[in-house]
Amino acid sequence: MLAKVYSCALAGLEGTIVEVEVDISPGLPFFAIVGLPDAAVSEAKERVRSAVRNSGFTFPMKHICANLAPADLKKAGPSYDLPIAIGIIFSSQQVQFDVSDTLFLGELSLDGSLRHTNGILSMVALAYQKGFKNIVVPEVDAKEAALVEGVNILPFSSLAQLASYLLGEIPAPEFVYSESTPMEAHDNNAPLVDFEHIKGQEHVKRALEVAAAGGHNIVMFGPPGSGKTLLARSLPGILPPMTNEES
Repeated sequence: MLAKVYSCALAGLEGTIVEVEVDISPGLPFFAIVGLPDAAVSEAKERVRSAVRNSGFTFPMKHICANLAPADLKKAGPSYDLPIAIGIIFSSQQVQFDVSDTLFLGELSLDGSLRHTNGILSMVALAYQKGFKNIVVPEVDAKEAALVEGVNILPFSSLAQLASYLLGEIPAPEFVYSESTPMEAHDNNAPLVDFEHIKGQEHVKRALEVAAAGGHNIVMFGPPGSGKTLLARSLPGILPPMTNEES
């Protein structure tokens, strides 16, 4: 039986939707991942095999082929672990659920737990643009994923917990996002310099105010000790907090 689930590939900061197709057919036990995978993706076979078994499911002793489409796009990283595992569970008919509007992201541990995955924010933003309503992410990445407004984030700690949700045994997990912005969570060990406490350099301060108000670039030149670093450190104090889109 053929099963299809969706994931995402990153090329720099840009993403592309990846269709993960899993087909299980009679034959000698064999597990192949095709679609231009790198070494980390190829190694997913062992992680997925152990994660499926340790999550309470049967890993099919048949011919398994997982295709990551489009095939001409290089696939890198372990974020395909979860969609491949879900595809195997669906294809072997151990779980049935409509996931046509759901995107899966996450690296699996051998015990089936979901680990932190790089690039979550970019991939969730792309999924939202492409019309996906639900995004399954590791629980540890839920706060980052929730920075994208208007999308339903489903955070799970393990493959077993996700499967329980798909089987209807537990309700959808809820994630409550704090209203604090990324700018408010700055490093407290690097105190901001109050702009109004800087004496002199009025022409430079005026240039900084204009640059801050208009969103312009600015470069400061001068001899050591003239105040360039102090002025630069004071600039964030007259800027408004970044929006989620800017961050």
